Amino acid sequence: MSASEIGTYLYCRRAWWYGRQGRQGTSPALDSGLAWHHRHGRQVLISDGLRLAGWILILLAATTAAVLLVQGAI
Repeated sequence: MSASEIGTYLYCRRAWWYGRQGRQGTSPALDSGLAWHHRHGRQVLISDGLRLAGWILILLAATTAAVLLVQGAI
């Protein structure tokens, strides 16, 4: 098994299996799977960005609360 095959398997086991069966061309099923992977990838990137934004907001709130406590404003 080549490194390329391992990469394909890790990305999508079904695509790897199709490749092993000699189905490397385009078909409606493969095109649909590729579109699904692209949509899923976008959703993952968006959720990662939102998670990072959430952590930044939590850190900002904790820092603001600490500063206000030290200043005696709370």
